Amino acid sequence: MSAPDPAGAEQRAPEQRAPAPPTPVPPIPELRRRIVVFGDVIDDIVVVPQEPVRPDTDTSSSIRHRAGGSAANVAAWLGSLDAPVALVGIVGAEDVDRHTAGLAAFGVRPLIDGHPELPTGTIVVIVDGERRTMLTERGANSRLDPRRVTDELLDGAAVLHLTGYSIVDSPDPDALADLVRRATRCGVAVSVDPASAGYILDFGVSRFLDAMSGAALVFPNLDEGRALTGESDPLEVAASLGRRFRVVALTRGADGAIVVQDGGAPVIVPAVPSRILDPTGAGDAFCAGFLSAWSTLPDAVAAAKAGVRVAERAVTAIGGRPRR
Repeated sequence: MSAPDPAGAEQRAPEQRAPAPPTPVPPIPELRRRIVVFGDVIDDIVVVPQEPVRPDTDTSSSIRHRAGGSAANVAAWLGSLDAPVALVGIVGAEDVDRHTAGLAAFGVRPLIDGHPELPTGTIVVIVDGERRTMLTERGANSRLDPRRVTDELLDGAAVLHLTGYSIVDSPDPDALADLVRRATRCGVAVSVDPASAGYILDFGVSRFLDAMSGAALVFPNLDEGRALTGESDPLEVAASLGRRFRVVALTRGADGAIVVQDGGAPVIVPAVPSRILDPTGAGDAFCAGFLSAWSTLPDAVAAAKAGVRVAERAVTAIGGRPRR
């Protein structure tokens, strides 16, 4: 029997259809990373006594002038971490250029107004080891208008970050509540750093919690958490807040942070050991490290680990912002 004719076999093969073109793959949407920070811009005077403070006479001290403010510090740290960030704030009219340039140097988009009459807010920070005493003049910060955060600015943002100072100082609480609603409608997660246990108690706990309604992430320190919950044990504080907010990161200084996400069990994240020179702004640095990581991957424990690493950098320098 003769071998089959290859040519004939080719002629008898069924007709081959050209492969269909691949289905177009939709483009991957751009990851939301931009963070909008709304809040205080401050001039800090940081005092580190070199000996026990002696009333009615001189005490040798290190005294340094630094730009500060919880919101502005968070923005500066975010910029230093290469996170896209805009800050909406207000200072005395004569200080607009100085604070704008200072924040821009960290990569922040500064949207800073100048008040024609009130001075830039100022805080005298007296450092005693891991503790601080703060003497505060809010100044122009008390006139910061939530309507300065436009829908265009919120569009495409990942997070709107507020501080408790903006809550207790707001000249228009309804406008602040509207800002939170607008952010939520835009798909922007709202985060709040309560910022001051003393101001929370002065303002009223229930009233403060109502003002935080709509926030997804909260960053209290232990004193603030105790004020907000009435609990004493850190784990109970975190668990109580975790029943109200999606993400809680309770900061505890040298003891690290406790994290609760989506009502789960509290998780302890240890601090990074360091030599503490000035704890001013450590909580702000933690917020920045957390938000920068969380906006990339919304895992609260991983974000808190990033936060404590940035906080470790903060406590080794005078003032609340990164070294340049």
